[in-house]
Order: sequence, then C-alpha cells, then structure tokens
Amino acid sequence: MIARLLWRIICWIELTLFTLLLYVLSWLPHALLRGFYFRMFQSWSRTFVRALGVDLRVHQKNLQALPAQYILIANHPSAFEDIGIPAVFPVHSLAKVEVADWWFVGRISTASGSLYVQRESKESRAAAGEAIEKELGEGRNIALYPEGGCKGRRIFETFRYGAFDISLRTGIPILPVFLHYESQDDFEWRAPQTLLDKIWHMMSSRNRRANYYIYDALDPGQFSDKAAYADFAHAKYLEWQARYLD
Repeated sequence: MIARLLWRIICWIELTLFTLLLYVLSWLPHALLRGFYFRMFQSWSRTFVRALGVDLRVHQKNLQALPAQYILIANHPSAFEDIGIPAVFPVHSLAKVEVADWWFVGRISTASGSLYVQRESKESRAAAGEAIEKELGEGRNIALYPEGGCKGRRIFETFRYGAFDISLRTGIPILPVFLHYESQDDFEWRAPQTLLDKIWHMMSSRNRRANYYIYDALDPGQFSDKAAYADFAHAKYLEWQARYLD
C-alpha cells in the first residue's frame, strides 16, 4: 500500500515537471516546435496516463497491417481519450474549441498541433475540414470522433459525415478504434461534471482498465458516398458495442 502510494506521488511529480517544461516550450515560435514538440506531447500523454493509474491496454483485432497514413475514428465516452489516443497513436486530434482554454493543457495541446472546431458552427466545421485536409496533405494522421462529442457510454444514434467525406476525397483510409472503459460510470463524462471531477473519478476508480480495440482500416474505394461510408462504420460500432458493452 505504501509502495503504491509512493509510486503515485512520483508519477504526479514527474507529470507536473513535464507539464511545466512543455508549457514553457509552448511559447517558442511554432516553426521551432514542429520538429520535436509532438513527440514530447506523446510522451507527456503517456506520463499523464501513468499518473492517473489507468491500465491502458491495446487489443490488435486488425488482420491487416495498419496503413502508412490514416484518419483515426473512435467513440467518445470520456475525457480520457484526449490523452489516451495520442498516448497510443501518432495522431493530431480534432477537439472542441473549449479545450484550447484549459489551464496549461490547452496551450500544450495547441502547441502539439491539435486542431479545434466549434461543433455548433457550420463555418467552423468547414474550416476544420480544410485544416484536416491540409494536415493530411503534409503526411500526418488525424484523430476525430464522428459522434460529434461526448455522447455517453453508448454509441450515438448517428455519425457525422465529415471524416468519411474527407476520406473519400483524399483516398486516405479510416482506422476504427473502439474504446471500452470497464468502469463506465467512473470514466463517462456527463454534464455538469468538470475536467477535475473526471480526473478524480478516474484516479479513485476501483477498476481503471481501459481497452482500446484496433480494427482493420476501412478503404474509401469500397464506398460510393459519405452516407453509405458513415452508415457502414456506425453499424460496425454497434456490433462492437454489443460484443463488449451489452
């Protein structure tokens, strides 16, 4: 018990020092940051996962090798994905614009190359789509959540078309990842909970295991339009939900 407590204290000291370092570096010109900051952000994300004590497990259900470049999609029940996804995958995430204003974390996220969208604004969604295509054109991977935000522990009734439209236009495949938190009540983000509330819930959970299931990438050449593409992916997520959650 004492050894575990000491380990948690060490992990939080490590995270605090790492956070301060990244925060200071985030004030450097963007041109200087692009060479190294994202890799540090990934390491920081893994440090954050460790500090929370989350047992993050990756399950490779894919039969084919991951494509060289992809658009990652995932369900979005928790705030944990903001660090869990980049801790595992080399992706730049599309996040709600409010994330940019989070203490310390917002500035670090922005400096790492995260993209933002105001979900209720059609103009903002269009601008985000253009930014995503630009990043993809420069060879980067992008992660986003087609449910359109944290919709709860169960898959939302529809997927938005944005990721699928971009995949069709660029020819870049979509990599589906299904997220399953075994202690769903502790991880699920519900209004009016704050980020600090969820950090405490995750840290104090009796079951901190998170399972990330990777499936085969979806080839955009197999779909005639974005609606059919999105519906196919949505059906897959419902299938995985029945397997892991129901």
